[in-house]
Amino acid sequence: MSMATLPATPPPPSSRTSHRTGRMFALTGAVVGVIYGYDTGSISGALVFLSKDFHLTAAEKGLVNSILVFGSLVGALIGGKLADALGRRTAMLIVAVSYAVFVALSALAPNVVVLDAVRFLLGVAIGISIVAAPLYIAESVPARIRGASVAAYQVATVAGIALTYFVNWGLSGGGHWRWMLGLSAIPATLVLIPLLRLPDTPRWYVLKGRTDRAVEVMAMTDPDVDPRAEVAAVGAALAAEGGGSARSLLHKPYARATLFVVGLGFFCQITGINAVTYYSPQIFQEMGFTGDGQNFLLPAFVELASLAATVLAILIIDRIGRRLVLLSGIGTVVVMLAVLTTVFAMGELHGTATWVGFGAVLLFTAAFNFGFGSLIWVYASEAFPAQLRSTGASVMLSADLVANLLIAQFFPSLMAWVGAAWTFGGLAVLALGALGFAFVTAPETKGRQLEEIQGYWLNGGRWPTPAPESAP
Repeated sequence: MSMATLPATPPPPSSRTSHRTGRMFALTGAVVGVIYGYDTGSISGALVFLSKDFHLTAAEKGLVNSILVFGSLVGALIGGKLADALGRRTAMLIVAVSYAVFVALSALAPNVVVLDAVRFLLGVAIGISIVAAPLYIAESVPARIRGASVAAYQVATVAGIALTYFVNWGLSGGGHWRWMLGLSAIPATLVLIPLLRLPDTPRWYVLKGRTDRAVEVMAMTDPDVDPRAEVAAVGAALAAEGGGSARSLLHKPYARATLFVVGLGFFCQITGINAVTYYSPQIFQEMGFTGDGQNFLLPAFVELASLAATVLAILIIDRIGRRLVLLSGIGTVVVMLAVLTTVFAMGELHGTATWVGFGAVLLFTAAFNFGFGSLIWVYASEAFPAQLRSTGASVMLSADLVANLLIAQFFPSLMAWVGAAWTFGGLAVLALGALGFAFVTAPETKGRQLEEIQGYWLNGGRWPTPAPESAP
């Protein structure tokens, strides 16, 4: 693509227009993240009551959670292709409509078979969302704030999970599990309003050959760059790439990036964060806490701490860099899982040991959201060049969801079979492996343009050395 083919630079948007567009992007990302978090966490409280209504076994409880994750895996696999073919914004519109329909149907399910079927379809929508939403954000904001903007999606997700626990606590007195599951249909419907008004991303318009629209949107979304030059750079990067198929991820020069994102995605979930999200009432009961009030309210405070940790990550992620945030978060996860292993190994818990266990769960979830939780979205959106970005995000999040599926299905059975101490001890070993993997493979991408990051992987996992300047 030559510069001559590009339209003239459009006049800069007014300050009011830029602020309005920015607010709409922020609102859209926040609402979609809150809905995703709510729908992920709402089952933790609902499961306590619907298990009694539907007479579920431990394996059937696991299936209620894992069927959602299996659907999410399917959605993540098709999410990249859908986002490329129809656009990031259209994919998110599909997600919003699906959220509204399927959460309403789950609240009306007459039996567990119908509930599982609807939760599978809801999971597909979630899988598409976790691919399309970070892409939409990453490709629509300036590089200097991209890390914080993408991580803000995680803040909204954690806020949604925290909201879930407060709602569950408020509804637990009457056992209203149908309301617990169905309330998020309201914000899912409302998020259609900003989505219908926002454009797609400049990079998607370039991908589809609509350079005039790409320049227009680039000028509106990133005032820090020359829109014509930036669109030309994106076009050149696209032209230099082959197809966007998953097969190309397995060959040089992208095999190294693929190994990184698949490993990071798998380790993100196999260390057990969603065991707390899905089964926190059971975990707190194992610690010695009694009564629905405590077992629903305590997880809410855990998620508030996680929310604070995620906000802290956003405030510093574009200042001190990705690696330090990621490694410090995973390191704390390792320590807290070791503490939980020790606490549960003490046998019957009461008094101080119970509250030490609670504190370890709180710090474990906060550390996860500070490190893994905030960075996985950033790395998923940064690791690959434009032609492979959505496919690479799908592959990463598919690995994430495979691990999530294992945790969702087998955690309750492991707790019953080998006990809490051995279960959390195994998670601690896996977290230690995650720390070593991240230390060796995670690059520092702070402040770099998406196309610039491509050079890191093309150069075998090293930043290219700038050519020396000629002598005068």
